[in-house]
Amino acid sequence: MNKLNIITPDEIDFSAYLRETEPKQRVKPAAEYVAELIERLGRPVVNPGQPLPWAKARPYFRFRPGEVTLWAGVNGHGKSLMTGFVSLDLLAARQRVCIASFEMKPHSTIGRMLRQWCGYSPDEFQGHPEGIRAMRDLYEQFGGATDKHLWFYDQQGSVSSDQMVSVARYCAKELGIQHLFIDSLMKCVRGTDDYNAQKNFVDELTAIARDYSTHIHLVHHIRKLENELKKPDKTDVKGAGEITDMVDNVLLVWRNKSDETTRKPVDPDAALICCKQRHGEWEGGINLWFDRASQQYLEASGAATIDFAQRFA
Repeated sequence: MNKLNIITPDEIDFSAYLRETEPKQRVKPAAEYVAELIERLGRPVVNPGQPLPWAKARPYFRFRPGEVTLWAGVNGHGKSLMTGFVSLDLLAARQRVCIASFEMKPHSTIGRMLRQWCGYSPDEFQGHPEGIRAMRDLYEQFGGATDKHLWFYDQQGSVSSDQMVSVARYCAKELGIQHLFIDSLMKCVRGTDDYNAQKNFVDELTAIARDYSTHIHLVHHIRKLENELKKPDKTDVKGAGEITDMVDNVLLVWRNKSDETTRKPVDPDAALICCKQRHGEWEGGINLWFDRASQQYLEASGAATIDFAQRFA
């Protein structure tokens, strides 16, 4: 495997991972489950999974092992930018993450994540000889901090749903990936109106997440709203209605497209709306403010950016 932990389609025979070949592993006597329940007696109750990056949302939501989260929003509202920010927070918690982005090369994704990681724009170094050395140091620090924890599936354009299912199973089974980001569903199912293919693909992902106790993050689009200032809801998600039924969590990303020159500091730049959480009680939304220099989403106007470099230390 190369230094950037990039998985390429011609590197591995993914066909071996298309279908689970050992169903007997999932057929167990009830006594095994009873024994596990007895073993848990008296243990403190632990809230499993990883929280969202923002303190105000941490008590209410978790990315639990064995679940699938659908990230949906209007095109251009910052879904990929937000999932990249969330992936950094997961990496800071020493979670193993793999990103499969079919619209951005791994190098471009890393460049954007580096900006969120260090907290400022690399453009500040343009034209300065010392800046090149400083950037090299930052890349080396980032590479060292995420080594053996951050992986990429290098495939642009589109991929068959069977291939993506194979990659997901490989990542979970062989690499021990705890969070797999797939950006996006429509790049894995070619027909926008092929609802059966969409349902089958999401069904496969939910089975993989459950069987391997990994968490799969699936990016998707919502229908174009009559007014972009309107916040979406679950019914606006494109495609088969069963998609939102099958996944465990639905998070909607909304960007405030009102005139920024007249917007007040108290007005948020974005919102994250939880409209489904199967194993949690909270549904609602949090307002977020976007810091352009770092490209981080902050939980309050004027809040300090997250020092990821310090958290990784």
